[in-house]
Amino acid sequence: MALLILAPLTTAALAVVIPRRGRGLAFVTAVVVGAAVTGLFRELRDHGVRIHQVGGWGAPLGIDLRVDGLALLMLCVTAGIGIAVALYATRYFASNLNLGQNRPQEPKDEATHRDYYFWPIFLFLWTALNALFLSADIFNLYVTLELLGFAAVTLVALAGGPAALSAALRYLTVSLSASLFYLLGVGLVFGQCGTVDLPSLAAQRESGPALWVALGLMTGGLITKAALFPMHFWLPPAHANAPAPVSALLSALVVKGPFYILLRLWFEAFPTLLTPAVTQGFGVLGAGAILWGSIQALRQQRLKLLVAYSTVAQLGYLFLLLPLCSNSGGGGMAWSGALMLLGAHACAKAAMFLAAGNILHVTGHDRIQGLDGFARSLPMSAFAFGLAGLSLVGLPPSGGFAGKWLLLNAALTQGQWWWVAILLIGGLLAAAYVARVLTHAFTHLDGEATVRHALPRIMEWTPLGLALLAVLLGFASDGAARLLEVGAPALAQAAKGRMEP
Repeated sequence: MALLILAPLTTAALAVVIPRRGRGLAFVTAVVVGAAVTGLFRELRDHGVRIHQVGGWGAPLGIDLRVDGLALLMLCVTAGIGIAVALYATRYFASNLNLGQNRPQEPKDEATHRDYYFWPIFLFLWTALNALFLSADIFNLYVTLELLGFAAVTLVALAGGPAALSAALRYLTVSLSASLFYLLGVGLVFGQCGTVDLPSLAAQRESGPALWVALGLMTGGLITKAALFPMHFWLPPAHANAPAPVSALLSALVVKGPFYILLRLWFEAFPTLLTPAVTQGFGVLGAGAILWGSIQALRQQRLKLLVAYSTVAQLGYLFLLLPLCSNSGGGGMAWSGALMLLGAHACAKAAMFLAAGNILHVTGHDRIQGLDGFARSLPMSAFAFGLAGLSLVGLPPSGGFAGKWLLLNAALTQGQWWWVAILLIGGLLAAAYVARVLTHAFTHLDGEATVRHALPRIMEWTPLGLALLAVLLGFASDGAARLLEVGAPALAQAAKGRMEP
């Protein structure tokens, strides 16, 4: 477990000292992290939940690192997306063309500096993500979330230009404000309970006005960082103006961190406060995100903005987990379905942003109306975009289908038909905005589509691989569901009608 944090942190520091070796260090990190995640998977499968006491001092005096099924899922998704983005970025930043902005060719030294700066920040972001998913107390979750935010903001600003810098500044302001709310909540919890350790908080069964205020502050900060409707206003500009590898990281991984903390907070630390009113409130926000994000995606004129608003919509599905999982009937299906949907969304959305980066690189723009016939010059990118869209819509046999099918079954089992309607409407709207892009992709042209720059082969294969993975996850749904049962408090509550620590 410690290796998952120390390996990317060490290589991030080395990439600052020897920037020319950033790419090589990233691949060393990928190998080490991949091996560590594989080892954790075997330990979890054979021995159950694993705990590592940092420095030999466990909670409450020291810091515990812990891995259960949910944490391992997030670590696997992070490793997979991290490796794919590293492969793509080796060629993306190697060119002296400014691939992220509609500007003429930039000076070679400026592009070189951008290449040098990306790798240490990327590795530091990987460190923060791994540390977040391994943390077992709400204060260290705050520390890792703050580190994650700083790395993400810096990556957004990496593109340069007024639009990217403005988006990064807005992101920074929102992130710091949200972190302040979360930290105030942590202080109130510690004052009320005398601990910040998640299992200890669950064992206390505390309640009262102070805890409700603390949870309100912490939840408000987390849904802002997760860009849940209506606190999503910072996300589309940040994702649309960042370089393609950064957009993929933001959409696939960064916004999942706050959602992960919300699950730990409500299902593990304070399950007794997860009342029907609270869960339905989360569901309403999720439904609003699905509808509003999908409608806005349909209205966009730029491809990257369309994909960014699609992220707002797809995040809404994850928050339907709370009203569906807290019910004693079908809650286990909702738990597995939403988290499988999380993995499929990460792969599909990373594939979409990388494919959009390819289109922008080759055509010189990402205006949807001007992309007619791009499938002739970029067949693999068009195919990757379509496969990723298949998973977002929820068509079989994709991972998106498996996740949404379980959510639908949970809603029908519980008689919550209004969530069934939201899931179906959201799928139709997703099909509409995906079809809008693909219609232009396969429009017949008398001549060849305009090609301004050649595309390296690795930049074509990477989004296609991620899109295929999003589809193939549908075939691994049974294994993923069994993995998620390990140490899953929400599943225990749903199956037995009570919460077990």
